[in-house]
Amino acid sequence: MPEKDSQCVAKQPRLVARKFLARPQHEGLGAIVRRSIGRFELKYFDPFLVLDEFSVTAPAGFPDHPHRGFETVTYMLQGSVTHEDFEGHKGTIGAGDLQWMTAGRGIVHSEMPAAQGTQKGLQLWINLSSKNKMIEPNYQEVSSKEIPEATKDGVTVKVIAGEALGAKSPIHTRTPTMYLDFTLNPKAHLHQPIPSSWNAFVYILEGEGVFGSSKATSTTAHNLLLLGFGDGLDVWNKSAKAVRFILVGGERLSEPVVQFGPFVMNTQEQIDQTIDDFDNYTNGFEKARHWRSQAAIS
Repeated sequence: MPEKDSQCVAKQPRLVARKFLARPQHEGLGAIVRRSIGRFELKYFDPFLVLDEFSVTAPAGFPDHPHRGFETVTYMLQGSVTHEDFEGHKGTIGAGDLQWMTAGRGIVHSEMPAAQGTQKGLQLWINLSSKNKMIEPNYQEVSSKEIPEATKDGVTVKVIAGEALGAKSPIHTRTPTMYLDFTLNPKAHLHQPIPSSWNAFVYILEGEGVFGSSKATSTTAHNLLLLGFGDGLDVWNKSAKAVRFILVGGERLSEPVVQFGPFVMNTQEQIDQTIDDFDNYTNGFEKARHWRSQAAIS
């Protein structure tokens, strides 16, 4: 889709269809998350399974746990997290860094604080199509310096996936996805094209903004906005401080979803098989039999 001038308005603007305030809840081992997608009121927003804004301080964290059938995208906002898995992958991502993990047929890993104080970030779960659910696990890691960034007319964007303001991300998305981290200065206006067939949402990190229509009321931090159909989103900052938010969109898979915790497949039979595979260390989980993360051992 061609880029349009940042001051124009969408021909068919996406308005806010629903709004959810993400309230703190406990998850993992003592971690606090604000879950906006994957909760009782919004269990799935095709192709998105979960969106958590997490806050974790050692010794709390997310110890050894499995996944199958989807991707996890971890974007750090503050501090750092060390991850390791049963394939021998290990690393640390800090503020502004990104890890795009394809669980595929199966992974067991841990995510634990790597620094003193509070570590904060976002984790998004993206569903995989039936043809991709059993592919080999894969990682894409991008440091903050490698994430494309652009600024125009009081708008700054970090392009995690997709493209905006002429900047394009190197990330390969198996489920076509856009993931944009925007900051708008006071009085700034943004128009961002979005493929009209995709689902899209906004999650506000800091400040407040007006989304969809200039006549709408402003929305503040920790709110998720589900966007209606259209070819783009318009945002205005009418406040005295900057507003920061993520805009995420994805191609709908339109396939059955059966989820059992960290396993996401298309049928109950596939979930039953996944549980059996995990319990018996087979079909992708063989290395889990003798593996424990360093965090778990210590």
